[in-house]
Amino acid sequence: MSALERLAATIAARKGADPDTSWTAKLLAKGPEKCAEKFGEEAVEAIIEAVKGDRARLTAEAADVIYHLLVMLAARDVTLDEVLAELDRREGQSGIAEKAARG
Repeated sequence: MSALERLAATIAARKGADPDTSWTAKLLAKGPEKCAEKFGEEAVEAIIEAVKGDRARLTAEAADVIYHLLVMLAARDVTLDEVLAELDRREGQSGIAEKAARG
């Protein structure tokens, strides 16, 4: 099991946890909109570090983005397996063609 799969499983397991004892449970308890807002904040922080060019800070922010993406997905009951299946479906397809197909 990859680190990403372990993280997704941990997030799923925390869905019913006490928000006072789990940051993940606290985020999920605030609802999908708050989870999406937090993901957006983390994405902006990663963008800032990418522009600055600080590899270590970008790496840390990228990890935060991935964590908050998985929390946001869990808030809407979308699993990592579903996302990976979508990536598999797109594999080998031109990005330009894939975007055109989505309209």
